Amino acid sequence: MDALLEILSGLDWSPLFISLKTGVVATVISFFLGIFAARRVVAAGNKVKAIADGILTLPMVLPPTVAGFFLLLLFSLKRPLGSFLLDQWGIKVVQTWLGCILAATVIAFPLMYRNARAAFEQLDQNLIYAGRTLGMSEMSIFWKIVVPNAGPGIVSGTILTFARALGEYGATSMLAGNIPNKTATISQRIAMVIQDGDYATAGVWVVIILLIAFGIIVAMNLVAGKNMKNIQRW
Repeated sequence: MDALLEILSGLDWSPLFISLKTGVVATVISFFLGIFAARRVVAAGNKVKAIADGILTLPMVLPPTVAGFFLLLLFSLKRPLGSFLLDQWGIKVVQTWLGCILAATVIAFPLMYRNARAAFEQLDQNLIYAGRTLGMSEMSIFWKIVVPNAGPGIVSGTILTFARALGEYGATSMLAGNIPNKTATISQRIAMVIQDGDYATAGVWVVIILLIAFGIIVAMNLVAGKNMKNIQRW
């Protein structure tokens, strides 16, 4: 017990804060982009849908290091886009917290997109027709009818997106590096202390991430349970 208290007292909590900040920002970005993309893909034709779905889902099936490699090629200061962003806007992506956000968003986005798309596809179209009959605009129908009725799927996608962004390692390491108090996340911290042979500190971080993951699973189950109750009422 004394050894555990000693580890906790000397623990650098910055990886937790960096991971949480990165997870929240990446989730917010993925939320709006995922809903927008899902709605557009659902309304598209079969050929467009197949191609768009393949592109948007690709980061989910690629190894994270491969996605990180492509991001590094794209935003490296030696590449046109990376040098343009730095020269014209003063924006640096590689080895910055922005790189953490970008990598986590790219990897986690497909989860938000897939869940939102599934929720939209299962929506009763009669609700949309009823809104049009009442003279509602398409924007009002989307935010006041489509999104609330697809709520459980969207919430599940949001929770999964946050969990994936929180635990992202491969792409983040490639693009943002492992800079203490700047880009070092929990996953990166665990890998580093294990390399140093500090299994006690690694164990503490593992327990922390396990508790967070457990809370996420409980939240998902609560959402699913609420959804089932609503279905049973109908």
